[in-house]
Amino acid sequence: PVAMPKSKRVQKITLSKAKAKGYDGKEKIVDEVRQCVERYSSVYVYTAENMRNAPLKQIRAQWADSRFFYGRTKQIAVAIGRTPESEMREGLSRIARTLVGREGGLLFTNRPREEVMRFFREYEHREHARSGFVATETRNLPAGPLSGFAHSLEPYLRKLGLPTKLDLGVITLLGDYTVCTAGERLTPDQAKVLQLLDVKMAA
Repeated sequence: PVAMPKSKRVQKITLSKAKAKGYDGKEKIVDEVRQCVERYSSVYVYTAENMRNAPLKQIRAQWADSRFFYGRTKQIAVAIGRTPESEMREGLSRIARTLVGREGGLLFTNRPREEVMRFFREYEHREHARSGFVATETRNLPAGPLSGFAHSLEPYLRKLGLPTKLDLGVITLLGDYTVCTAGERLTPDQAKVLQLLDVKMAA
């Protein structure tokens, strides 16, 4: 008699040698990802830098008939299979390798490819950028009075790097100042200045 090969769907993969805190949560992620592999016809890898909860909730609401997984890329990679021998379906191990070390996740869906690609191409969410975010625009401040700031903020603005002084109770820039440059990562001080200016950038 010839033994039937094991179904890739039922292979058990141990996440860790000992059952430590968080083990059940990891198992849950693995199970949910595997269920999606069976349920949906397509899967897409996406990247998202500094993704926050608000836009992620918004996207998930728009795609309620699909399933987004964000973060926990190591557990997701384990779920779909990191090698050709352990992958649930042919080709998934290649996806698993692209996930590790990347900020993003997977989208499982039955929607047409054209609709998915159009959504990611056109989607834009503007919010206050955090430290490490790559600036999407250059923001310059001209020399002169800075409107909208209480005079008590002047020492704090100087601490953040702005060349300021108080002139008759008005915060004044002593020279033109570049807050950030498009394509460069923001420092903590730059991110704070943009927040004080209420400048939001596309995520």
